[in-house]
Amino acid sequence: MPHVTRDLVLSVLLSLAALPLVSAQPASPPSKPAQAAGGAGAAVFMPAAELKWTDVAEFPGLKMAVVQGNPAKGAAHFFLKLPAGFSAPVHFHNADHWVAVVTGTLMLTPEGGKETSLPAGSGFSFTGKKRHATKCAEGGDCVLFLDTRGKWDVVPVEKKK
Repeated sequence: MPHVTRDLVLSVLLSLAALPLVSAQPASPPSKPAQAAGGAGAAVFMPAAELKWTDVAEFPGLKMAVVQGNPAKGAAHFFLKLPAGFSAPVHFHNADHWVAVVTGTLMLTPEGGKETSLPAGSGFSFTGKKRHATKCAEGGDCVLFLDTRGKWDVVPVEKKK
């Protein structure tokens, strides 16, 4: 498997941003599209300093910054920040989604599978309501970039007693 470079990760993130949690009302994107010469196409820029981070309801410490769409209503692209040490027990999401790990180390455990460590520069997806547990390793916050194909939610899976 080829080595993943920072340039490749940035390229993937920029590509995801160009494509068409729990309830959270997202802030408007930091800048409006700039029309290209001749009126064709658009460019949207989101400098890190201009991202509008908001709290994620029902998950103290989690923050999101919406880039495009509205995660509470449908397909969207957004950053999600998990504090170091954050842990979510087994759950699933109704919407298929693809994710790039921007900072930190995310630990994912699919139900019935083994824990996998995903450092910055890694990517993953969950489709078809795949059940999994999520942790952000100690040592630094985890920032993720998500491409969701429908309303974003987190559905807990209660263990049978």
